[in-house]
Amino acid sequence: MLAAAMGVAVLAAPAMAKKKPGGPAIQMSDDFRANVQAAQAALKTGDTATASARIAALNPATDFEAYAAAGLRFELAVKRQNIQAERLALTDMFKTNSVPKKDAPRLRYVAGYLSYTVGNYDDAVAQLDYARTLGYDNIDASLLRADIYLRKNKPKEAWPFVQDAMARKRAAGEKIPAPWFDRAISLAYQAGSWADMGALYRERLSLYRTTRDWRSALSNYLPAAALDPQIQLDLYRLQAASGAMASERDYQSYAQLADKTGYHAETKTIIEAGRSAGKLMPAQAATAQLLKAATPKATKEMAALPAAAKKAASEQNGAQALAAADTYFSLAQYPKAAELYRLALTKGGINDDQANARLGISLARSGDLVGGKAALANVKGNWGDVAGFWSIWIEEQSQKTAQGAPSMPHTNS
Repeated sequence: MLAAAMGVAVLAAPAMAKKKPGGPAIQMSDDFRANVQAAQAALKTGDTATASARIAALNPATDFEAYAAAGLRFELAVKRQNIQAERLALTDMFKTNSVPKKDAPRLRYVAGYLSYTVGNYDDAVAQLDYARTLGYDNIDASLLRADIYLRKNKPKEAWPFVQDAMARKRAAGEKIPAPWFDRAISLAYQAGSWADMGALYRERLSLYRTTRDWRSALSNYLPAAALDPQIQLDLYRLQAASGAMASERDYQSYAQLADKTGYHAETKTIIEAGRSAGKLMPAQAATAQLLKAATPKATKEMAALPAAAKKAASEQNGAQALAAADTYFSLAQYPKAAELYRLALTKGGINDDQANARLGISLARSGDLVGGKAALANVKGNWGDVAGFWSIWIEEQSQKTAQGAPSMPHTNS
C-alpha cells in the first residue's frame, strides 16, 4: 500500500505534463507521451499486460523520459506485487536528475523499505541514512530501523529506535498503537530491563485495558522481574481483582505464593475460587495437598488475629501493626487493614512503602478510590511496581463509577 501510494502520487501526474509548474519545459516526444498515456490508462483499469507492452515500447531519449519510464515500471511492479521490480525501478529513477526535490526524501525511505522487505538490510540502512540527510526522519523510519536490527538479531540496537518512535507519539499527543507497546515490551524483556518492562506494561494498560490485557501484563511481568514475594503477591491479588485469573497456572501460582508468604486463609480462598471457576480440579494432587495443609493453619490464623491487632496498639513501633494489617488485608477485610496500616505508619520502624501501598489498595477496595490513589502516590522504590499497577486499576474503577457501572467486587479471589 505504501509503495502503491508513492508510485501513483509521485509519478503519474508529472508524466502527463508538458511543463513543470514554474520550471523549464519537459523534454518528452509526442510518441513517448502517447505510450505513457496508453500505459497509464491500462494501469488504471488493471490491464497489466497492455501496460507492460506499452512500457516496454518506451525508448527514453531525455532525462525526464527516463524518469517517467522508471516511474511507470514502478507502478506496474506495484500492480503485480513484484517488490524486486519496484526496487529496481526506484534505482533507475534515482539515476536521473528529474526526481522532484520535495519527493526525493520520501522516495529514499520507500527504497529503504523495499530493500528491507526483500532482506537486503545493509542497503535498507543506507537508503534510510540517505533519506535522513535529505530531511526525512519520521516515526516510520525509526520503526523500520528497529525492525531491521531485530531481523539482524540485534535487540539492543533496535531498542533506542522504538523508544524514539514512542516518544514522538507522546510528544504529539497521539495514542501509541498497541503493537508498538508489544514490540517495546519484547525488547525490554530481551534486554532484562524489568523497570522499562513494568513501565511499558503500565502505560499500555492505561490505554488498552481489557481483561485479556490485564492478564497478559501481569502474567508476563510477574515471573520475569524476579520480584520480592510480597510484591509478587500484591500483583497476583491485582490479577484476581481485575478478573484476569484465567488458567490453572494462575490460581496454582497465586495459592502457592500465598502459602509461602504465610497467608493460609488466603491460600484456602484462592484454591476454592479456582475450583469454583473450573480451573482447579479437586483431584489435582498439588493443590489438594496444599488445601489440606492450609485449612487448619487458616483457622488458627484467623483466631489469633484479634489479639494480635489489640497488642499492636501498645507496641512501640509499627511492626506488629503492619503484620496484623497484612493478615487482615489477605482476608479481604480492607477497612480493618487500612486502620492498622495507618497505625503502623504512625508508629514507624517499618517499610513505609509496603504500608502505603497496601493502605492505598485497602482504601480503594473499601470504595475510597480517591484516598487509595493518594496513598499509592506516596510509594517509592521497589513497591512502586505495586503502586503503579494498582493505580491503573483504581483509574479503571473511577471510570466505571463515573459511567454508572458497578465496580469490581471487593474480594481477593
